[in-house]
Amino acid sequence: MSISAAVKKVARAVPKGAFAWKHKSPTLTKVTENNSPVSISELHDQPLGSWNKAQIAAAVNSSVMLTWAPGKTRHSIPHISHGEGVYLYDTDGKQYLDWTSQAVCCNMGYDLPPEVIEAVTEQMKSLPFVYGGLGMAEIRARLAQLIGEILPGDLRGVVFPSSGSEANEAAIMCARRYTGKFKVINWYRGYHGGTANSAQATGDFRRWFGGDTVPGFVKAFNPTPIFWDVAGNTEGEKCQMALNMLEEQILNEGPDTVAMVQFESIVGAGGVLIPPKGYMAGVRAICDKYDILLHCDEVMVGFGRTGEMFGFQNFEGVMPDIVTSAKGLTSASLPLSMMAVRAHLMEAFDHMPLGWGSTYQAHPVAMAAAYENVKYMIKNDIVGHVKKLAPTLENGLREIAENHPSVKQYRAIGMFGCLDVQSPNGENPQLQHLPFDKAFGEYKKAYSNVGLMGLIRPPLLHVAPPLIINENELLDGLERQDIALHTLDEALGF
Repeated sequence: MSISAAVKKVARAVPKGAFAWKHKSPTLTKVTENNSPVSISELHDQPLGSWNKAQIAAAVNSSVMLTWAPGKTRHSIPHISHGEGVYLYDTDGKQYLDWTSQAVCCNMGYDLPPEVIEAVTEQMKSLPFVYGGLGMAEIRARLAQLIGEILPGDLRGVVFPSSGSEANEAAIMCARRYTGKFKVINWYRGYHGGTANSAQATGDFRRWFGGDTVPGFVKAFNPTPIFWDVAGNTEGEKCQMALNMLEEQILNEGPDTVAMVQFESIVGAGGVLIPPKGYMAGVRAICDKYDILLHCDEVMVGFGRTGEMFGFQNFEGVMPDIVTSAKGLTSASLPLSMMAVRAHLMEAFDHMPLGWGSTYQAHPVAMAAAYENVKYMIKNDIVGHVKKLAPTLENGLREIAENHPSVKQYRAIGMFGCLDVQSPNGENPQLQHLPFDKAFGEYKKAYSNVGLMGLIRPPLLHVAPPLIINENELLDGLERQDIALHTLDEALGF
């Protein structure tokens, strides 16, 4: 029996094909008024500095969000009214010594050089903005030349993003475009930013927030791991073993797939980790051997923090292909960062786009602040001042470590130090990704009570005051730190 005979005839034509199904997208039912007349509070007519605590708190409660901390902590952070020198003051008049230059960025403290303020004001009057691809402002040419003059060797091609994260994004794109390769090797415990690629390049817990899913990034152990030691009987042997481990990892990844090794010259947030003697020179040699670019992330340590203008200058003979920096460039007065490349990279991009950009790249007003800030640093020998005070910080941290059983060890370079905390049994008392436990909560209160303000990242206690701090202020801060640590000793059970 044929199909036509077995099936009852239906009078319709059926096409042969793959046509779309009939469908109607949903109709909006949750209609919300989005064009009501604008009405703002009369409070906005009051001059800055005139709101009382209740008014500030109400606005914070209704509209302010935080970033790296849970939002509810916004209710407990102090309301800061002003700063002077290395000190900050809250709306109750309490004084705090800025013990970490906030996020290791307020290098010039809170009395900005008049030249910075005047340059910013004049730039806002004459040319508040020009898009970097449409016009060339004089201040951009001046700042680029100045940076090229203070960088060693042939590091001279410069772009000026707005943040350290953006600068590192530019560096990653630069390396991939220049080499035609894709992989980037970073350290665990390093930090490179909070945007997509820079967050994936990061080696601490903040990488997890985005799902840890961006391809092309490979993590390597730095030469100072947390829970194990690199093999060797001497520091030189351990350094060589760490380099062997890195080279083997590159070989297993495939050198022809690795565009760049991207390390912080000195790991900042991860604990002021200073590479052992010979390590960075060895990394440079490995990169040369396999035709891989070397990027030194100087977002935190650039512009004098370590007692050298740039952190990589602590390592004799090491010349990175790419350098990024940010915080000290303007001393946090305005958002600006930089990515600088060597001459051969700059010349290569004469014939193709960098492949990275943003609206506010090379913002004239921010560059005016940077230009005068860097000139002020040079004319007033801020780097020399840091180098002169560095032994005071190191000796102070050593004495504090000796005075407190909760301190396992310390590190210091320039105006950058860190105390590592231990529990009575010698173990790590708290991993960085966990919320403050009770002991560190008590320490945080004591830290504030003695008049210190700064980032606290247990089990790491950073010390990074403004670079313009004087010796008496530094000794005062060390004394306050010493007092606060007695609370931590007791809270941890010593």
